[in-house]
Amino acid sequence: MDDNTEKSERVEEFKYDFTGGDGVVKEQDRLLPIANVGRIMKQILPPNAKISKEAKETMQECVSEFISFVTGEASDKCHKEKRKTVNGDDICSALATLGFDDYAEPLRRYLVRYREMEGERAQQNKGCCNSSNLDV
Repeated sequence: MDDNTEKSERVEEFKYDFTGGDGVVKEQDRLLPIANVGRIMKQILPPNAKISKEAKETMQECVSEFISFVTGEASDKCHKEKRKTVNGDDICSALATLGFDDYAEPLRRYLVRYREMEGERAQQNKGCCNSSNLDV
């Protein structure tokens, strides 16, 4: 299979329309903000390290494509299950399906802890609001 056939098959696979109906995808709608990408990249580097504009733009393209790739897989799963909302479990499942098992399992553990903390926060807020209603 030649490169052109391979590329056209990948394009056909990509069935999500980010054009807003007018056929034009705005870069700001397709890519993460470059300042955020640069900030994340800087966190791992020594304080005196510099990052070129080209490196930031390359990473911006990569992470934006990765997010679209994983989200598309999660969305396909939801569509097959006749659901409209993609949730954290769907993202974890998509990562595993796509071969990113090394990331799927830590993300599942994070999701469990996140849900536990959200439950605790909801209980605290519920307790807070209920006691104030009793004082009235």
